[in-house]
Amino acid sequence: MSLATLGEIPNLAESFSAEESLEMFRRMCLTRYFEMRLIKAYKDGLIKVPIYLSIGQESISAAVATMISGYYIFAQHRAHSVYLAFGGNPVKLIDELLGLPTGCSAGMGGSPSIQDPDIKMIGHHGLIGENVPLAVGAALGAPDAGVVSFFGDAAAEEDYVFASMGFALTHKLKVLFVCEDNNLSILTPKSDRRSWEIADATRSIGMPTADIGDDPWLIAHYTRQFSSNLPAFLNCRTCRHHWHVGTGIDNPPEWDRFTLVKEQLDAFGLSSRADKIEAETKQYVENLWNERLPILSGK
Repeated sequence: MSLATLGEIPNLAESFSAEESLEMFRRMCLTRYFEMRLIKAYKDGLIKVPIYLSIGQESISAAVATMISGYYIFAQHRAHSVYLAFGGNPVKLIDELLGLPTGCSAGMGGSPSIQDPDIKMIGHHGLIGENVPLAVGAALGAPDAGVVSFFGDAAAEEDYVFASMGFALTHKLKVLFVCEDNNLSILTPKSDRRSWEIADATRSIGMPTADIGDDPWLIAHYTRQFSSNLPAFLNCRTCRHHWHVGTGIDNPPEWDRFTLVKEQLDAFGLSSRADKIEAETKQYVENLWNERLPILSGK
């Protein structure tokens, strides 16, 4: 079975309203077209910092953000999609990537260190997986607040990650852990790094767990289900389209969830509405970049 369909539930997508489905797609579009425009700016030499692209992984944060709100957000270096999906100001992100003081981290963090108190997103400083224990600490300090922590499959191998998840379970902290599992640590697949799965480990200690593909309806289903029974863990199998850092491509991705979602919306008779959302979002993003780039030249 392809990882793209891992854990699928027949007819699940039909249980969501058209508005929910289109909202997830809208958030996916925002990330996809933001990143595509960022790639152009990077290749034109206008972006001077390393960039960590979310293309291919947009559905995860889009689905989670559609189902929950008001949570503290802890993400790590590949977090453009998280910031945008949860309502971060795209102008602040553009400015951050351009190194401007009006950026979401005052132009000093660049691509991997995104923060924004307006959406309760706490910045990441570079130690892989450190956002997981920080998220658990936040949940301990603010037990009535929900917390969501996004990390990658390589981060799951850091010793403090699973220990923090176990602590959260013991103390019944309100944390949703989300692994964007693209099977790679830079270029090294999991099979070369380890013989275990983090989802098996979390199940073994009694944490509610789902190991699934990056189908947004499936992610939304479990996010909604788990939100009343935290802590819980979502391991979402996905595939990034570009290098770990930068705009290069080694091999074609195994699947493109963005295209698969468009096909599903078409099957629901929502293609015209989806096309309108896509076109409007693409133009919106283009306009934002065109407004901000002249600042570099003082125009």
